[in-house]
Amino acid sequence: MRRRDFIKMIGGAAVGWPLPVWAQEPGRVYRLAFVVPAPRQSPAPIALFDELRRNGFVEGQNLAVIPDGFDADYGHLSELAAALVKAAPDAIIAGPARALKALQSLTHTIPLIGIAEDMVAEGVVASFARPGSNITGISLCHLNSTPNGRKF
Repeated sequence: MRRRDFIKMIGGAAVGWPLPVWAQEPGRVYRLAFVVPAPRQSPAPIALFDELRRNGFVEGQNLAVIPDGFDADYGHLSELAAALVKAAPDAIIAGPARALKALQSLTHTIPLIGIAEDMVAEGVVASFARPGSNITGISLCHLNSTPNGRKF
């Protein structure tokens, strides 16, 4: 399976899209890394791992998580980002924008799944329609907006 297909599955799990288990390569262990300020046992990572399990990605079976990036120390962000890129995971989930930019400067091949306040305004992606390069993700400011741009 190509990395792009794996990213589609991870992104689908993150937003709750149902994905078929048959899309996985039998016997393959997918490696996932994080650079997030939240501890692993906080609600958002727990929800993501629950969704991944529902879609057939089970840690210890076909999913390996590189643990170093949870509760990330942003004072040592460049060292953490370099270590995770060197570990060569199949994808890295990162946020906010500062973490994404650190990773973007180090890799153009590892898919980055970003969670930031406004990925376009913060210069992480060129546009939502065509983010470009190896990055995709969610801008939180747009989750609370109506189609005409007004906040809820």
